[in-house]
Amino acid sequence: MIFASLLFVFFFLTLNLCSQVLIPSAKGKNIAMLFFSLIFYTWTGVRCLVLMLLMVFICKIGAIAIENAGVKGTSKKRPLFFTVAACLTILGIFKYTGFTISTIDYVAGLDLPIPEIVLPIGISFYTFQLISYVVDVYREEIPAQKEYWRLLLYACLFHQCIAGPIIRYQDVHEDLMARKTNVDEIGRGISRFCLGLMKKAVFANGCAVIADRMLDLDFNALSTAPALGLFLGLFAFGMQIYMDFSGYSDMAIGMGLMCGLHYKENFNFPFISKSIAELWKRWHISLSTFFRDYVYIPLGGGRCSPLLQFRNLFIVWFLTGLWHGAEWNYVLWGLYFGMLLAIKKFIIGNTFDWLPSIVQIFITFFFFLMNLVIFKYSDITMMLTAFKSLFCLNDNPLTNFGVELIFKNNMYFLILCTLASTPFFKIIYEALEKSAATNKFSLVVYGLVEVLLPIAMFILAANALAGDSYNPFIYFQF
Repeated sequence: MIFASLLFVFFFLTLNLCSQVLIPSAKGKNIAMLFFSLIFYTWTGVRCLVLMLLMVFICKIGAIAIENAGVKGTSKKRPLFFTVAACLTILGIFKYTGFTISTIDYVAGLDLPIPEIVLPIGISFYTFQLISYVVDVYREEIPAQKEYWRLLLYACLFHQCIAGPIIRYQDVHEDLMARKTNVDEIGRGISRFCLGLMKKAVFANGCAVIADRMLDLDFNALSTAPALGLFLGLFAFGMQIYMDFSGYSDMAIGMGLMCGLHYKENFNFPFISKSIAELWKRWHISLSTFFRDYVYIPLGGGRCSPLLQFRNLFIVWFLTGLWHGAEWNYVLWGLYFGMLLAIKKFIIGNTFDWLPSIVQIFITFFFFLMNLVIFKYSDITMMLTAFKSLFCLNDNPLTNFGVELIFKNNMYFLILCTLASTPFFKIIYEALEKSAATNKFSLVVYGLVEVLLPIAMFILAANALAGDSYNPFIYFQF
């Protein structure tokens, strides 16, 4: 079950919200939320649920052992090591077994059989959540949760267990213990959910059609494809990923607000970034902060020699790429970003900061688009062919009538996507909100926007879902 479906919106979510309104106590609300979350996750398969239950149990026992070791004055590192190692081993078995064996086969020239292991949905997200919980108990930033069901609720909250954001236990601990809701937060939650639903159902799915048409080609078609057609496809693919993932994050944050849970922001208009470093401070914030706090800083961060700083960047971005998928192109994707960050940090510095902001934004977005080629094509030959075709190095044309027709037919849609990926509409909304405090006409307009805009977004999204069976979700693979 996915958020962007009529079954989820009109049946599952409606019943869940009714339970949250009708049940008075915080504990009762949490039990009901756990019930719905388990049903939601079981929708993907009972075996996936059993694995989550096991991992939560391991982390519960491990966190209590760490806390008890601290009280007794004995070493906390041993239970920490075994708990984190167990989580990573489970993740490695289910996500990276085939990748590891195929790599060994290629390097050693063997022909080992590759087992078909079903990847449990959302395992990368809830594994990182549980690891952050255990490490935070080790750091004595939070107490160990003694009740298994509460820790299970944290791990399997259906709002974010399959697509993030990666939330830390300390951020929702108080909400889970004593949840409170108010009319203002419920209203903001509804608006945020409708925004995310429209991002996914209208923008992401619309961009996916363009991206697939321009990029899902065989070798011969890719080598002869018009360069501008490929750029158009990459642009649509980038918008698809952003609208897809930020839309799901918006829906998660909105559902949380409706139920008295407060999740941190996961995206902050990354396409207005003036550098790759800034882009990653704005893109998938929960993942980048996880690697910063639990990998980069413990390794020494930027407090060590340039050589060790480079090593730390390499490790973090190798792991970031590997987290995104069990293929070497994802590793290359991560190392590409790591290389750009290293060049900026150790070589370029602030040399080009004098350039106009709009130029810096375009340069950053260009490098982002180039890395989408690595993200898109797992086959190295296809990847290299795509790079060559982008710059007409395969004797392919710059454009043709088909590309121009597709662009003209989708021009206004792509412009709208571009504006929606920037603070353009947010700035207009905030200006209207400010004006409403002193101007009666603005107050009337602001009131209408507050009431009618979420309804309009919901109707557009529902109509798109009802009329289109094409509803891909890229981040299911993670």
